[in-house]
Amino acid sequence: MPQTAHFNTKIRFQKHKKMADEIAKICPISPNVYDAFCQSERELFVPQGMSMHAYKLDALPLVANQWISSPLTVAKMTEALTCKGADSVLEIGCGSGYQALILSKIIRRVFTIERIERLLKEARERFKTLGITNIHTRFDDGQNGWREFAPYDRILFSASTPEVPQKLFEQLKVGGILVAPIEKGDKQIITRFIKTEEGIRKETIGDCLFVPVKDGREF
Repeated sequence: MPQTAHFNTKIRFQKHKKMADEIAKICPISPNVYDAFCQSERELFVPQGMSMHAYKLDALPLVANQWISSPLTVAKMTEALTCKGADSVLEIGCGSGYQALILSKIIRRVFTIERIERLLKEARERFKTLGITNIHTRFDDGQNGWREFAPYDRILFSASTPEVPQKLFEQLKVGGILVAPIEKGDKQIITRFIKTEEGIRKETIGDCLFVPVKDGREF
C-alpha cells in the first residue's frame, strides 16, 4: 500500500475510533458493536458536502425528506438486537445504508428493504464501492418483509410505527428478536420484541427519533 494511502487509512480509523469512544461514553456497547463502528466509514453514507460532520453524533438529512440516523441511535438499535449468535437479519428501511453496513460487520447475512428507489440505488453503489457482499437489497414496502429468506434471527425496523405488522412477526424465528421504534403519543420508544413458543414478549429500551413508516414504493 502506498504511504499516502496508508496514512489516509490510519486517519480515517482514528476518526472512526474517536466516534466509537464517544458513543461508548454515552451508551454502553458490546465489543462487537464497538468494533463495527471502528470499521465502518460513515463519511461515504452522508450527503455530499457534509463529510466534515460524518463523525459527529448527529442525524443528517438525506434526499426525499429522509435522514441518516445519529450514530448514537444506530448504536442503541444495534445493541438492542443483541446480535451475538445471529446468522441473519432483516432491516426495514435501508435509507443511506449505514445501519446495514454496521450490521454487516456483526451478522453473516443482512437483508435490507427500501421503499424509495433513489435511496436504494445510492446505498447499493456504496456497498459495491466498499466491496461488501453479505448485504442483500430489495426495492419494496418493507412492511411486507422478505418471505423468500425467512425466518430471520433478527429484524430491525428503521422507521417509527404505531405497531409492528403481524407478517413481520411471522418471518421471525422462534427465539428471534425484533427491534422497532414504537410511537406512543408524541414519543417514539425503542422496543424489543422476543418471539417465544408462547407468544411475543415485549421490552422497552428508551426514547428515539425516526421518520415515520410509509406505505407503498416511491419511484
